[in-house]
Amino acid sequence: MEMQEFIKNFGAQFDETEMSEFTSTTKFRELDEWSSLNALAILNMVGKKYAVILKPEEMKATNTVQELFDLVKSKKN
Repeated sequence: MEMQEFIKNFGAQFDETEMSEFTSTTKFRELDEWSSLNALAILNMVGKKYAVILKPEEMKATNTVQELFDLVKSKKN
């Protein structure tokens, strides 16, 4: 599992935010476009692309793309 691929997949869940906005340190909850629909899309993407099922409360505990990546990676191993 690679961080750059994860960032690309994560960013693809947003329609209006430029891909250049997404880095490992992006605080995704602070993005103007952030909504509960994005959260659901990300949970779905993680399930399909990485075969990891995250509980909503687990995702709520993350604030940056890096934290979410680390969570997914820990559940994958």
